[in-house]
Amino acid sequence: MQSLDDIWELTLSHMRKELSETAMQLWFKNIKIVELNENGAVLLCENNFKRDVIEKRHMEKLKNNLSKILGFDINVRIISKEMELSETESEQLIKDDLELIEKDGEPEEVSESSSLLPRQQKSFEYTFENFIVGSSNKFAHAASMAVANNPGYEYNPLFIYGASGLGKTHLLYAISNKIMERNPKTNIILVKGEEFTNQIIESIRLGSTATAQFKNKYRKADVLLIDDIQFIAGKDSTQEEFFHTFNALYEEDKQIILTSDRPPKDIKTLEDRLKTRFEMGLTPDIQPPDYELRIAIMQNKAQHLGLVFPNDVLNFLAENLHSNVRQLEGAIKKIGAQSYLNKVDITLELAINCTADLFSGSEP
Repeated sequence: MQSLDDIWELTLSHMRKELSETAMQLWFKNIKIVELNENGAVLLCENNFKRDVIEKRHMEKLKNNLSKILGFDINVRIISKEMELSETESEQLIKDDLELIEKDGEPEEVSESSSLLPRQQKSFEYTFENFIVGSSNKFAHAASMAVANNPGYEYNPLFIYGASGLGKTHLLYAISNKIMERNPKTNIILVKGEEFTNQIIESIRLGSTATAQFKNKYRKADVLLIDDIQFIAGKDSTQEEFFHTFNALYEEDKQIILTSDRPPKDIKTLEDRLKTRFEMGLTPDIQPPDYELRIAIMQNKAQHLGLVFPNDVLNFLAENLHSNVRQLEGAIKKIGAQSYLNKVDITLELAINCTADLFSGSEP
């Protein structure tokens, strides 16, 4: 059974995908969940000032990520240990924390022009070790391992495609984490296709200096990973910039890894010169998991969450949820959360009640 601490740690791991480590240390260090039930979650914070900042700046992210872990929407309320502190005293506590953090890390806020600089996104929970391999994904997994062990020389570019929720992003992060583990000095840039496009638009808006900065940053990458590259299709200036970035990196034997929801030839409004380049390397696909792999994925997720699922529940879920890995993991989290909140065992009846809305094909 999950404890409140386990649920909070999982929530923090998701928050780290959206906030810098400095922000996480500054605003979320020492916070705990003190109450969790069907009415909502109550978090205990150190002081009023931290509570106010979180409520104003980070509450939406906090609610969204906690809801993802639990599998259903939940209200969040933050209370303070030091309600009696004056505002001035609370602010001083935060200033003291900030001074300590800034000695070892970057400041949380960045200037408008600095936001154009891509920062490597990190998600340490996604590794090759916890990627469950089956017949539907073993080719993509093997290719990803080969690239991670010898970037720039094995399968360049690597283009992984498949429907949403099948593990493409997991492999992308796993490659990034493995390369960084082998050589921490590697200049890795991991970005979504939508973000890449938005950064180009912003650099154009800010003028030539920002545009030059953008180009220079991307073309100096040792490894470039772009998730959902299909998003750049039909956007002329984005495709033009990516074409030149691709050529510059490829000619220098820098590794390029891309993911998409379809193969290059099926991406409408994508320029032919990009399609041919995407097909120059290796283009493995990922198919929906078969029955055995669905069982293995759910067992792994349950074990990670400290839950025990009876075989009849796993069989029921595997037989009725086929579309993607995200749906399977979402079902496990939702059933586990309901078991915890209602203080009942995980049974087939509970599983049926919790997942009825998933059988229409919608994702949790």
